[in-house]
Amino acid sequence: MTNSKHLPKRRFKEFELDGEWEETKLRELFQYIGNAFVGTATPYYVESGHFYLESNNIKDGQINYNTEVFINDEFYQKQKNKWLQTGDMVMVQSGHVGHAAVIPENLNNSAAHALIMFRNPSENLESHFLNYQYQTTKAKEKIKTITTGNTIQHILASDMKEYKVYISNIKEQLKIGKFFQTIDSLITLHQHKLDKLKNLKKAYLSEMFPAEGERVPKRRFPGFEGEWEQDLLGNIVDFSIKTNSFSRENLTHKSYEVKNIHYGDILVKFQSVLDLKQDNLPSIINSSVLDFRHSLLQDGDVIFADAAEDSTVGKVIEIRNIMSNNVVSGLHTIAARPRQLFAPYYLGYYLNSDTYHNQILPLMQGTKVSSISKSNLQVTEIRFPKIDEQKQIGNFFKKLDQSISLQQQKLDKLNDLKKAYLNELFV
Repeated sequence: MTNSKHLPKRRFKEFELDGEWEETKLRELFQYIGNAFVGTATPYYVESGHFYLESNNIKDGQINYNTEVFINDEFYQKQKNKWLQTGDMVMVQSGHVGHAAVIPENLNNSAAHALIMFRNPSENLESHFLNYQYQTTKAKEKIKTITTGNTIQHILASDMKEYKVYISNIKEQLKIGKFFQTIDSLITLHQHKLDKLKNLKKAYLSEMFPAEGERVPKRRFPGFEGEWEQDLLGNIVDFSIKTNSFSRENLTHKSYEVKNIHYGDILVKFQSVLDLKQDNLPSIINSSVLDFRHSLLQDGDVIFADAAEDSTVGKVIEIRNIMSNNVVSGLHTIAARPRQLFAPYYLGYYLNSDTYHNQILPLMQGTKVSSISKSNLQVTEIRFPKIDEQKQIGNFFKKLDQSISLQQQKLDKLNDLKKAYLNELFV
């Protein structure tokens, strides 16, 4: 450990005695720093051709293929003097500025659009080392100082030429680059596992509840048969539970008598089931249970988020394991209590399935912020099997959500680990 401004806080053992890192400008590390093609390229787009690297493909130090644009051969050949080679770097210059990536072997001789190019790196530079340095908090803050624009941010290639970085000897650069590439590989692996679980859940949600106009699901547990019951939601649940309009300013994570469910947490934080054995809720500041005795929630109640900026309006949580907690339904929520017995978790998953939620979409009101009313929810249709089948379905999805949460925790730990090492292994 050291306090020197030219040494990192943490260093691999074999480099602890190698001395300080060197401060240098980027123009001294690359033979060429300049813009890729800038201008309208859409007339040259084709369905199948040469992959065209754009800013949408650069994020968090990596190249992704979430969107793919291809250009014809004539336009590609015209940019031959700007083709990128393996080991070169690119950086986003407009929008999410500062995000960079190293050109891999499969993109050797690729053309790029509206990116800053760092070509022909010096023998004293390992490109992945620099790419990870760009991802440190210090580098991000430094890049902000040369960023211009309000609505859309920009950085200039000329400014990046003068941008100063710290570099160590090439062996240490290689070690650091490989270290973070290993972490990134693990992050990618766990992200793929998480995506697979989420897609599996989505598929099961669409198959284990009857489709519109049907009374029998496509996929069913063995031993169950017959049509499901169908009724209006307003006949099945009671919508008379009172809610409150407390904003975030009225809530705290300090302990008071009454806990509150905010619509923002329904939309973002919680999945289909709010389990108070493991999920935390904020309290209403200076609250007394006597003031809310007519609006306290019970196990099995469902709470809708009645407003959102997108089609997630109407997302539901089913509350379970309230035990001794006093819980109320808060701002932009609609609370409902089943009039009959339902198996734990069934309503939470059914009401969040596309089978049910698609009924809400044409009933939404508003432009910038969409909303759903209690009266409109009452006329939506609900389908449900006998209680034993509900139990099987509810427990199945609860276990699947537990697997998703566990995988998310593993991914979060890896991302936190990477962030910590980024800020310790670089100057």
